[in-house]
Amino acid sequence: MHTFRDVETAAYCPRKLYYRRRAGPPDVPDDVAACRSLAFEYERLLDSDADLLAAPIDVSPTTFRSRLGQAKARLDAWEALADPPIRERTLEGRECRGVAHKTIEDPLAPSLVFAGRPPEEGVWEPQTVRLVAAAKALSWERETPVERAFAEYPAYGVVRTVPLTTRRKAAYRSAVRTADAVDGPPARIDNDAKCSPCEFREQCGVRTRSLRSLL
Repeated sequence: MHTFRDVETAAYCPRKLYYRRRAGPPDVPDDVAACRSLAFEYERLLDSDADLLAAPIDVSPTTFRSRLGQAKARLDAWEALADPPIRERTLEGRECRGVAHKTIEDPLAPSLVFAGRPPEEGVWEPQTVRLVAAAKALSWERETPVERAFAEYPAYGVVRTVPLTTRRKAAYRSAVRTADAVDGPPARIDNDAKCSPCEFREQCGVRTRSLRSLL
């Protein structure tokens, strides 16, 4: 059975998935763990200047509070997201398994916390795939439809609702098929933007080009 991370990585780069499987489950870096912990402290960070100033956020305190305040006013599930009834629970679906950082009960939905920067709108496609995987696993366990998930970028004060649209479900199915097919190193991709930050770039053998070489 694939993990949520497997299908997310398959959507990003199948070759990276191959090397990640060979390397085994990665440890969670301390900075990622610290960022994720922010997602369980929203109300405290909104109320305490001292706590917010000490928090590992990547935007100004004013921007953080403004964004989080807008989310609090906009989201019907805010109270459950700020104080989730179920935390860090492993979900077992028909095709994938993994951890939902938060589970919202009414209406039923998973929430995943991402340590990186959010796009201007929506979520990055590989993260979309991971969110759909979590929603489908939760639906499988509870035997009830799950029509949305939440994506949280706590270092930026961003919380977004992600409806499970037909396009997003199709991206998930494609990633599952890709993950099923990875039994050897897939062809290299030609995308410097993806290769440059990859921890497996030296093993992979993809040469990233500098601006000087492009010129």
